Amino acid sequence: VDGIAVTLAKPQQMASVVKEAVAQGIPVTALNGGADAWQSLGVIGFFGQDDLVAGERTGEKLKGLGAHKVLCVLHEQGNVGNDARCAGIKKVLPSTQTIYVNGTDLSDVQSKITAKLQQDPSIDWVMGLKAAVGLVAVKSVAEAGSKAKVATFDTNSELVQAIQQGQIQFAVDQQPYLQGYLAIDALWLYRTNGDTIGGGQATLTGPAFVDKSNVDQ
Repeated sequence: VDGIAVTLAKPQQMASVVKEAVAQGIPVTALNGGADAWQSLGVIGFFGQDDLVAGERTGEKLKGLGAHKVLCVLHEQGNVGNDARCAGIKKVLPSTQTIYVNGTDLSDVQSKITAKLQQDPSIDWVMGLKAAVGLVAVKSVAEAGSKAKVATFDTNSELVQAIQQGQIQFAVDQQPYLQGYLAIDALWLYRTNGDTIGGGQATLTGPAFVDKSNVDQ
């Protein structure tokens, strides 16, 4: 192949094959996951968001909105990006709690969030790490009789509607279309003209915040 664009959400599992490709002279770009790992693997560029930084910015936004106790919902154990998002929020808001759910089973997600909200009524925000979890959290808040507000990382068409309707307060957008586009464009530029982008640093595509003020745009 002329090049490989790959996510490094689980870098330890990908390291050996990425290094093998690089050793064969195949240029590799990383996107979406692995902001802390790509440089050590010989990858020529990273296009995505630094999830720890995104978590910190999210924590600051939540703090500005009056959040006191945030429940951060981890839907995929071992995903370094997800762990970093919650860690970043907790760095700004130390009272933040995390809960592990099975992100492939939305009924499990809903029941566990509901139980946690019933157990601890002082939780005033629920933070999902993907759109589907954020949407389920809205149902959990209603089911638990909680007054918690809901926000999430990442978007989809249903999530956009939920922001417009006021069910979700905001989404943290890492602009995944841009990640994929730039990762492939960088390979083309490298093969065509030897170009590299970022000067050895990550090219950050987020975080951007989508709320009622800009969701239509």
